[in-house]
Amino acid sequence: MNLATLARLRVFVADDHPLILDGIKALVSADPALELVGEARDGPTALARATDLKPDVAVLDLSMPGLNGIEVSRKLLAACPACRILILTVHEDDGYLRKLLALGVAGYVLKRSAPEELRRGIHAVSAGDVYLDPAIAGRAIGRKAALLPGKSLAGAIAELSAREVDVLRLAALGHSNKAIAAMLEIAVKSVDTYKARAMEKLGFKSRVEVIRFAATKGWLEHVEANPPPVLPLARS
Repeated sequence: MNLATLARLRVFVADDHPLILDGIKALVSADPALELVGEARDGPTALARATDLKPDVAVLDLSMPGLNGIEVSRKLLAACPACRILILTVHEDDGYLRKLLALGVAGYVLKRSAPEELRRGIHAVSAGDVYLDPAIAGRAIGRKAALLPGKSLAGAIAELSAREVDVLRLAALGHSNKAIAAMLEIAVKSVDTYKARAMEKLGFKSRVEVIRFAATKGWLEHVEANPPPVLPLARS
């Protein structure tokens, strides 16, 4: 086994719809940084296999027979705390999202979104971030930023430098600090500094707040030049 293989993120996937499952598997397999280590089509099987495999990231459907995604997430996190869970679902109800975040689920992506959202989500949660689909992030997190006393949002935005905006936008899109540094041709340490300064000016404490803000600014309307394979959109 070579070093490149060892460095790949181990991903487990579960969905009760075969077309959706095949689409997720194709997306994971097409990314050289990811390794598909297992799959399941129902809740009990997903829990048993993921617990045994201990993947870096588990992509779980919310509605599965036997055990739903909430219960699988609860039990899997208890058995494998290091596993990062990303939910892929048709449900846009804020209640599901809040409950899953409270459990410790790290990502929530809608099946109607572009496949690139799922790929970004897998990489983001594996890096320790929380990743929310831009279509639901704004509603779920709320409308107001926790600004510093006496400062308006417009005033805080005006204080952002062009470089801070660039870094914040790319971070919201799910790019790692290393990737941002390469794209902007600056040091990784500089990315950390720009991001920290921007978040301090806006009063943000987490990446979730950055995503919500980015959604309101239209920063997440991003199209890849070479998108990965399209996930089937069939729903059951």
